[in-house]
Amino acid sequence: MKAQKPAEGILTRKDWGDSKSYVVTCECCSDDHSHNVWVESDESGITVNTYTNQKTNFWSKTRWHHIWNLLTNGYVEYEASIIMSQQQALNYAETLKHAILDVKQFRENKDGTAQ
Repeated sequence: MKAQKPAEGILTRKDWGDSKSYVVTCECCSDDHSHNVWVESDESGITVNTYTNQKTNFWSKTRWHHIWNLLTNGYVEYEASIIMSQQQALNYAETLKHAILDVKQFRENKDGTAQ
């Protein structure tokens, strides 16, 4: 199995050279489970940030239970999930690998220095 281009389940949102933004979709096709991934290069190096919409396990507890946990413990438990096919997982890994190399090379060419 080889990584695809264009890639199943991976959407390139924007490429600024020193940063790239992707949307990784869930196999269930729900936008609630999609992850936003940013690969960025700055003075401190290369970073990969993943953003998700967090959900409480509302089906097992009442809102009052969550409010009580927040008041007494200082936090509420959240969860996020994404289901990927084997092909999508491979595409995800290859996309991250290439994005990291691309933003690193862009940064080195811009600064004229190697990191």
